[in-house]
Amino acid sequence: MVSIVRNWIGSTVQYSAKFWYFFTCVVICMFFMLFQGGKLAYMLFFIMVVLSAYLWLGKWSGINRTTGSRVLLNLNKDRSVEAGTSISVQINLAIPGFWPIPYVMLQDRLVRRNGSELVFETSAIPDWKRRGTVEYVTNPLHRGFYHFTEVLCSTEDIFGLFKHNGTMTLYESFMVKPHTVAIKEWQQFHQSFKGHHYNSTTTRALRETTQINGVREYIYGDRLSRIHWNATAKTGTWKSKEFERESLPKTVIMVDRNRNNYKSRDDFELAVSVAASLMDYGSQKELAMGILSVGANAVYMEPLRAASHYRMVNQHLIDIEADGQHALIHILKDRARHFSQGCFFVVISSQMDESMQQALHWINHRQMNPCHILVGNPSNSGSAEHAVKPGDVEDWLRNLRGKGMLAYAVKELQDLPVVLGGKNR
Repeated sequence: MVSIVRNWIGSTVQYSAKFWYFFTCVVICMFFMLFQGGKLAYMLFFIMVVLSAYLWLGKWSGINRTTGSRVLLNLNKDRSVEAGTSISVQINLAIPGFWPIPYVMLQDRLVRRNGSELVFETSAIPDWKRRGTVEYVTNPLHRGFYHFTEVLCSTEDIFGLFKHNGTMTLYESFMVKPHTVAIKEWQQFHQSFKGHHYNSTTTRALRETTQINGVREYIYGDRLSRIHWNATAKTGTWKSKEFERESLPKTVIMVDRNRNNYKSRDDFELAVSVAASLMDYGSQKELAMGILSVGANAVYMEPLRAASHYRMVNQHLIDIEADGQHALIHILKDRARHFSQGCFFVVISSQMDESMQQALHWINHRQMNPCHILVGNPSNSGSAEHAVKPGDVEDWLRNLRGKGMLAYAVKELQDLPVVLGGKNR
């Protein structure tokens, strides 16, 4: 007997206060009918019984068995968008059963890999087939990896007394890439290794050698000396010779992830965008580029030309944060065994002080070619709060260039193609 009472108490605790209010009204109407009698008592009791049946049957409305699909409308083929883009989301749902449902509230959750979460709420009115479609647009998204979790579906009776819930598991993932800008040509980079009087009649970064590497399709404008007559005769279509290209030195791009070297998140995002733009340029020009990125995790990818390598680098740039505390000179010394003499070393940072000079001089002394890209609002003295005047930036660039180093200041991403195109700022 004690166990029966205990089970009954445990089963009743889970009901809400609204249930007990309504249950009390039903009991009062029942006693009113039993002890008072009359048409009014019978009518009240009958109404309460019918209303109770309607509310009780709402538990089997089918909302807990809702099925559906989610469609992300404006993703690229690789399921990505650029930072700052909003995602258009369409949710299609179907509710089994026949019990009338006035509307359905949907709560969708978008989770970023670092743990932050966005919640979107919308409503749908099912048609006579108990199907519905809703669309909503997210806020502009920051760079990173995202995925949608389950969708919480809920509905209420027409009186708004009781709520019934269900969930749909519609997992969708996508990535938000950093902003990039197209770089037409990095003149000083090529002049540094080809000589200041080097000119190319093509837009390719690498000049061709006399070593034949294969055969390709004829391109209108190819010289007669390039035509591969044997291959043309065998295939019946025009073929041209493909020559190997001169090899430029390997390039390492180092992204400074020290949180103390940036005044704001926007400055670090600019640094990541600059790195991503340089990687796109290297992929387009078939340069061997690698990356060095040290923060909460340390990543070094040696310079390669493969398309799969560039995909891996871009995947890494999507997820990095300014979460490091290591000085650049310590990082360089720790990774010195990976660097080869003669490589081109690009340091992307908002830092402009003695520590940065030490790092650049260390690169130079190791017989590598340093380049500093100063991004955003520069900081010095190891503190992002220290103000830097515009004249100080010009002096800094002039000082590095006077020592034979390449140096650029990029205030906004759109400035990058201009400064790399050879125009001094």
